[in-house]
Amino acid sequence: MAERDPGLSKAAPDLAAQFRRDVLEGLSRKNKVIPARWFYDRRGSELFEAITALPEYYPTRTEVGIFQSSMSQVAAQVGPGRAVVEFGAGSMAKTPLLLDAIAPSAYVPVDISGEFLRDGCAALEARYPDLPVIPVEADFTHPFALPAEAGHGARLGFFPGSTIGNMAPAPAVDLLRAMRQTLGDDAMLLIGMDLIKDRERLIAAYDDAAGVTADFNLNLAERINRELGGTIPLDALAHRAMWNERLARIEMHLEAVRDIIFEVCGHSFEMTAGETIHTENSHKYSRESADLLLLAGGWEPVAHHVDDDRLFMVVLAGAILQGRTA
Repeated sequence: MAERDPGLSKAAPDLAAQFRRDVLEGLSRKNKVIPARWFYDRRGSELFEAITALPEYYPTRTEVGIFQSSMSQVAAQVGPGRAVVEFGAGSMAKTPLLLDAIAPSAYVPVDISGEFLRDGCAALEARYPDLPVIPVEADFTHPFALPAEAGHGARLGFFPGSTIGNMAPAPAVDLLRAMRQTLGDDAMLLIGMDLIKDRERLIAAYDDAAGVTADFNLNLAERINRELGGTIPLDALAHRAMWNERLARIEMHLEAVRDIIFEVCGHSFEMTAGETIHTENSHKYSRESADLLLLAGGWEPVAHHVDDDRLFMVVLAGAILQGRTA
C-alpha cells in the first residue's frame, strides 16, 4: 500500500510531531491530560480489538447486530455508487457489512495508525478486487484532503463505534462540521452513538475483569517511554474508570499509586499519589442529545436504528444545505 499512496509515508513525521506536542503540553497542565487518539499505535490498536470481543464490552457486538438488521434500509436510503470514507477505520471489521450492501464507487479508510491501516486494506483488497481502496494515514480530528482517486461524486461518511463520544460537545461539533466540509454538499453520514444506561454496566465495559482495558490504558505510557524517551515508572500507574453523571460520560485515567518523577523528551514531570493523567472520555447520548449534536455539526438525522435493549444507536444523517438535506 505504501507504494500506491506516498502520502502514508509523508504523514508519519507530522503525526510524530503532533504526538510529542500533545504529550508535553498535556503533562504540563495542572490537570494532566493526553488525547485519546494517541492510544492507537499498533499495540494499542490490537488491544482495542481484543476489548471489542470482551463479554463486558457491549458496544461492538450491539452495533454489528444493528447493522445486520438494518443495513437493507440504510442501503435503500443511501443508494449505490457513493464513495465511502471511514473515519478511524481501525481493523475495518464492520466495514464489509456496509460495502456489501451499498455497492460503493470507492473506499477511503482514514486512520492514525498507518501499519494497522495497511493490514486492514490488504484484507479488503483481497475481498473486493474491483473496489478502489485508497488509504489515508491521518489524524482525522484535524483537517485533511481526500485523495483525487476518491472521485468527485456523492460520498458517505462512515463513523461507527461511537468514537464521536471520545470528544467533548464543542470539539465533537467541530469534527462533524469538518466531516461535512470534507465530504461535500451531497454527502450522508452513518454514525454510531452509545446510549446512556445504568452506571454498573458502563463501568464494567471500561474496567473488564480480565484487565485488557487496563493494559490498553497503560500502553499509552509505554508508548511515551518508547517513542519519546520517557522514563515513566509503569508499575506506579493504575487504570481507573469512572462515570461522570453530570457530563454523561465515562472517564479513563492513569492514576499514580505513589509519588513519582519522570522525564519525557528531556522535560521533567512530577505526579503525587492519587494524581491522574486523564486519557479518555466516552460520552453517552439520549436520542435528543444525539440529534442536537448532529444538527449543530451540519447534519440532519434521517433515520435512527436502535437495538431491542436500547444500548446503542446508529444514525443516518444528510448534509444540511440551505435548509435541505442530501
